[in-house]
Amino acid sequence: MADGRKRYDRIWLGARLLTLDGAGPGLGAIENGAVACRDGRIAFVGREADLPGGWDAAERVACEGRWITPGLVDCHTHLVYGGDRAHEFELRLAGASYEEIARAGGGIVSTVAATREADEDALVGAALPRLDALLAEGVTTIEIKSGYGLDVATEMKQLRAARRLAAERPVSVTTTLLGAHALPPEAKGDKAAFIDLVCREMIPAAANAGLADAVDAFCEGIAFSTDETARVFEAAKAAGLPVKLHADQLSNLHGARLAAHHAALSADHLEHTDDEGAAAMARAGTVAVLLPGAFYFIRETKVPPVALFRRHAVPMALATDCNPGTSPLTSLLLTMNMAATLFRMTVDECLAAVTREAARALGRLDEIGTLSVGKSCDLAIWNIERPAELVYRMGLNPLHARVWRGR
Repeated sequence: MADGRKRYDRIWLGARLLTLDGAGPGLGAIENGAVACRDGRIAFVGREADLPGGWDAAERVACEGRWITPGLVDCHTHLVYGGDRAHEFELRLAGASYEEIARAGGGIVSTVAATREADEDALVGAALPRLDALLAEGVTTIEIKSGYGLDVATEMKQLRAARRLAAERPVSVTTTLLGAHALPPEAKGDKAAFIDLVCREMIPAAANAGLADAVDAFCEGIAFSTDETARVFEAAKAAGLPVKLHADQLSNLHGARLAAHHAALSADHLEHTDDEGAAAMARAGTVAVLLPGAFYFIRETKVPPVALFRRHAVPMALATDCNPGTSPLTSLLLTMNMAATLFRMTVDECLAAVTREAARALGRLDEIGTLSVGKSCDLAIWNIERPAELVYRMGLNPLHARVWRGR
């Protein structure tokens, strides 16, 4: 598991490792392990006893038996936005449904108004505390969607703000254009014309500016149909961008099947996905991104079909879905606990879901998500006795250190 050269920039010794590397069951645990980096990449991972003879390092870090995992990956967030929706939380407590709030002018469009009013600096400043909370729990890569502009200028502003966060903090940011998130008020109900705008102006603008790594859409009765979503996907493909999909959250519009048909990186939410959809995702290699924060916050009752995903060997990732309206969550640790408690996912599934499978959902498994030679040296070092503690505890953060690109 070494690359042959023996001089490292930094080496972590006396650790227990969860490599997440390998196709078999389990998490690739290694006792008495070491991780070494050179030029920001992993140059050795394995047992200390297997280090090459004569190795040396500019810096040695004693881990004293602590566990090292890959840096955590939050693969579905809406981190950049203006305002908040605490008042809608009160409405929901009083009995209003998600759909009722949306149809009354609340929901996504209320955040759109606040986001349009905020300048880029304000969006960055508001997002930083949310980002810091995630970094404090070991997150080293985060996906950030737009979708609160719903016009070309504001969507680009959101994407620029998201990119700027990577300059403000030591973290890898991937950006997703979510222009087809909701219908803006000025569209006056004309979904076809708005989808024209998304396809002919938004997607080319984001692609030409290099601001988007992928394109997403919200396929749902209160959002966009499968035909409208397919148009967005075709435009994304023409622009050379991969796709993702908010699918089957509130009803079964066969969004999972649609995502698979377009070779989507992931389909997300999926509470109402059926056997046909799960099978299609398995064939396409589309990752199921489950979002227990939203399930919990809007008090959903239909659990995602985890058993179907297991049966069809669909990779499962977890994410916070951090957003102002349905998942104001900034903790991947709590996300794992929710997934285990509410969705009955196992400890191994949860840990893989915020590392290896989350990286797969971003199309970045070749760079991050496992402790493997050649990948970015992104690590989370934990003060725990056993990995299950990362899923079991609620409200306690046992992170000892976070390493991003070897630093």
